[in-house]
Amino acid sequence: MNEDLEDLAARAAGGDKDVIPELLQAIRPQVLRRVARFLPFREDAEEAAQDTLLTVATKIHTFKGTGSFAGWLTVVATNCARQTYRSLKRRSVEQSAEVLPESIDPRTTSVIAGSRLDLLEALETLEAQHPQLVQPLVLRDLGAMTYAEIADELAIPLGTVKARIHQARKHVAEHLTIR
Repeated sequence: MNEDLEDLAARAAGGDKDVIPELLQAIRPQVLRRVARFLPFREDAEEAAQDTLLTVATKIHTFKGTGSFAGWLTVVATNCARQTYRSLKRRSVEQSAEVLPESIDPRTTSVIAGSRLDLLEALETLEAQHPQLVQPLVLRDLGAMTYAEIADELAIPLGTVKARIHQARKHVAEHLTIR
């Protein structure tokens, strides 16, 4: 993110409501890319992106500026994507078996999509068992933030960040290889 976007975010967080539409328009492509890393279908990613933009618009005042706006936005987008996934999962369980296809055509099933869903499941499991490990992992591996940036964002020591990411990767890898 550039300095102009950080400035827009700081102004919006400070109460300048006039810059919010400009901020939302500027971050929309990045938000869509971020949530699409989790959600394999465009419509689902669009839903999560809209939720993220709504959250940014209504919760921008919670951005304190102690870390980067990019980090804050990564957390918001990831949480919205995970919430959308939970909602989709809940809806699919509620649907009757009659509307489900009898068999899945492997030619139309994406390996990438499957691995994204597996990652979401792994993150759900990790959050249930070790909630403090999720945010550092998401910021590093999905947000591409440095360890130092994560330490600043979460206000925890650098060594703690490294340890949590190592533990989180270990748990996620175990979950992904059990299948």
